[in-house]
Amino acid sequence: MSDLLERLRGRGWRLTAQRRVVAEVLDGDHVHYTADEVHAKATELLPEISRATVYNTLGELVSLGEIIEVSTDGRAKRYDPNAHHAHQHLVCSRCGTIRDVHPSGDLLAGLPTEERFGFQVSAVEVTYRGLCPGCSGA
Repeated sequence: MSDLLERLRGRGWRLTAQRRVVAEVLDGDHVHYTADEVHAKATELLPEISRATVYNTLGELVSLGEIIEVSTDGRAKRYDPNAHHAHQHLVCSRCGTIRDVHPSGDLLAGLPTEERFGFQVSAVEVTYRGLCPGCSGA
C-alpha cells in the first residue's frame, strides 16, 4: 500500500474505488501530475472514473493537506503527494518537468534578519529552474 493510501486510511478517510485509484496514481517519487494526467492514468485503472471525480478528489486531498498543489510559470497546476516531507522543486524551464530536491542547510538562513521586514517566517519555498537532461541535450 502506498504512503498516501496509508495516511488516508489512518485518517479514516472513506476510500471509495475512485478515491483509491486517484491515490494510487499519485504514488511514487517525483510525482507531479496535472489533473488531466491524473485522470488519464486513473481511467487506465478504472475506466468509468469521471474527470469531475478526479478534480473533486484532488481538491479534497489538497484541503486535507495530504497533497500539495504546485504552480509554476502559468502552467497547469500539478499535484505532489510528498506533502509531509520538507522539500523544494527543480523545474525544467522548457518542458516543465519537476523533481523534488532536498537541499542541505537552513534555507531561512539565506534571508538576513533585516530583509524579513518584521515577518515571522513560518515556511520557505524555493524553486530551482534550469533545463532537464532531455531538454539540454546532456
